[in-house]
Amino acid sequence: MTSQSISLLFGVHAHQPVGNFAEVLVDAHLRCYRPFLQVLYRYPDFKFALHFSGWLLDFLFEHYPDDMALLREMVMRGQVELFGAGETEPVLAVIPNRDRIGQIETFSKKLEERFGQRPQGAWLTERVWESTVVPALVDCGIRYVIVDDYHFMCAGRTKAELNGFFTTEEDDRALDLFPISEMLRYKLPFSPAHEAVAYIESLAENSTTNKGVAAIYFDDIEKFGIWPETYQWVYEKGWLEQFIQGVLASPKISPRHYHDYHALQKSHGIIYLPTTSYIEMNEWTLPAGPANAYADLVHQAKATGWYEHNKSFLRGGIWKNFFSRYPESNWMHKRMLSLSARFAALPVTQCSDAMRQKLYAAQANDAYWHGLFGGLYLPHLRRAIYNNVVELESLLDDCAPRPAFFIEDTDLDGVEEAYLHNRVLQAVVKLDGNASLCEFDAYQLKHNFGDTLRRQIEHYYCKIQPNALEIPKHSGTGIASAHDRINFKNQIALSDLEVDAHPQSLFFDSLNEVSLIYHLESQDESRIRFLSKNDQCEVVKVLELSGNRLLVSYHLSGNVEGHLETEINLAMPSCDGPGGRYVKDESTVLGGFGQYMDLADTTNIAMEDVVLQGMLLISTSAPIRLCAQPHFSVSQSEGGYEKIMQAVKLKLIWPVTERELRITLEVKAKEYSE
Repeated sequence: MTSQSISLLFGVHAHQPVGNFAEVLVDAHLRCYRPFLQVLYRYPDFKFALHFSGWLLDFLFEHYPDDMALLREMVMRGQVELFGAGETEPVLAVIPNRDRIGQIETFSKKLEERFGQRPQGAWLTERVWESTVVPALVDCGIRYVIVDDYHFMCAGRTKAELNGFFTTEEDDRALDLFPISEMLRYKLPFSPAHEAVAYIESLAENSTTNKGVAAIYFDDIEKFGIWPETYQWVYEKGWLEQFIQGVLASPKISPRHYHDYHALQKSHGIIYLPTTSYIEMNEWTLPAGPANAYADLVHQAKATGWYEHNKSFLRGGIWKNFFSRYPESNWMHKRMLSLSARFAALPVTQCSDAMRQKLYAAQANDAYWHGLFGGLYLPHLRRAIYNNVVELESLLDDCAPRPAFFIEDTDLDGVEEAYLHNRVLQAVVKLDGNASLCEFDAYQLKHNFGDTLRRQIEHYYCKIQPNALEIPKHSGTGIASAHDRINFKNQIALSDLEVDAHPQSLFFDSLNEVSLIYHLESQDESRIRFLSKNDQCEVVKVLELSGNRLLVSYHLSGNVEGHLETEINLAMPSCDGPGGRYVKDESTVLGGFGQYMDLADTTNIAMEDVVLQGMLLISTSAPIRLCAQPHFSVSQSEGGYEKIMQAVKLKLIWPVTERELRITLEVKAKEYSE
């Protein structure tokens, strides 16, 4: 190799979240995975790397065996290098080391069994780097991973140096690191093919070293067909074929596998990377105020021309900030960690494959964070996490039962939670003075009715304000990346951006629209008693589990007028879709969960849900007023800004003349016919 030639290390990463809708996977395959493989198959000399996440790979083998046979042929003929990772695409830095090893090893074995190739390289989920992940990767036979060139610049390296791999070490294990070119990430496939090829050639021409120079690319395959406009651009207008033909025709570019390049070349030296991810993620992980300040700094830096040379000093936040930003994400994560510890503590003879699969599925990254992609804001992704958490907890309870009542600070926020559970239900009460439920699990349905999301200010709200609705036009050749678009999938009003005054929990109480403050008075194995007291009145609130029923009773005493109210926020899988409906008196359909409803003098209502395969029956010991409405949040995704229904918000209101009231939530499984 001379200084006038360059190795193109081209790789793509294909992933769909655990729990994603089947129709989304089908569409992704038809618009991206299948045509991408079919095009590449016609050019066996174009060597490339590929990573499919484990859950997606299983889906494709089940539903598209012919396409997977095509991929297997491409692997066998030496065209494709397969990359490893965690089986369910976890962020390795936020799961225990024992699970890192288990996840990586599980996926490596899967690739070896299905394709006859054990990976030497690994894809790091969201390119989240912490040095603590090195030992697990090395112990599983991984020799190199890929991260962004930005990671290296944060360690003091210049772009001119980033045309090969470097070496790091942790706990006496050495691992090599390849820097992905940010410029290539933005050019492929958005710039015209000939411009992208010319840019790669220029990297060879401008190189100042005779070492093996590499142009390093590894990014989401979804950019090649799923992102807006990309299917027409990449396949119908022929961008991908034009790019491949241009590369193969170039005397300066040689497509190579990472493992071949790694075997032939030497490390560029030792390096220690800081904890970071890609640039966009470092903005997303910040709270709204700091994120806006960070974005302003970046804008100023670009406007004054010093950004490119100094962006490594504008570092933003780290991925783990999502746990401190979103209590719901933190709660899921800490619940998962506690179950991982319980699973690890079991005797080996009791550890089943089913338990391990549920644990790994609960570690899938997508529902734990929110950026350009919906992530945490998408109820079906959070539901997939809780489906596995609740089922795993039930399996663990079969082997190592827990006390029926206990108190701990699960999420490490300084506020304890009280757990009350039997073999059918579990109620978790946050001891923050509200005496409301942050989690309500039905084990048979594998569902958490408390899986809601509190609305908070997001950094992208500034782009949704009325004076920011003009959509900027893309300038230059090619097409715009999703990062550069402002689209609206729904009409969004300012009222949709209002923050919630309190967590979207179950049984949040108020007296004459003033929130009640409770303290824990007593408890036993099946009930918890709270007391709210002031100069005018006392309210005793008792939570009790009995079989498949949660009983919540109120007793009011004192000289007070007005009304009591409790707010019950419920995660119903059908949300505002056609599968969820309110039913009164067992037969009268009142409407869907997405509708507003105001019922006077009612004592019962059923919430039926086809997706849940069950129902929730709500009954009261005396007539109450029942108001129901959908609760929405505004999310961003690669397709634009949209309103997403997070919960059904029920308000139960009764006069204080009714001194005692019992509310029953009864959970029932139900079979539905098509």
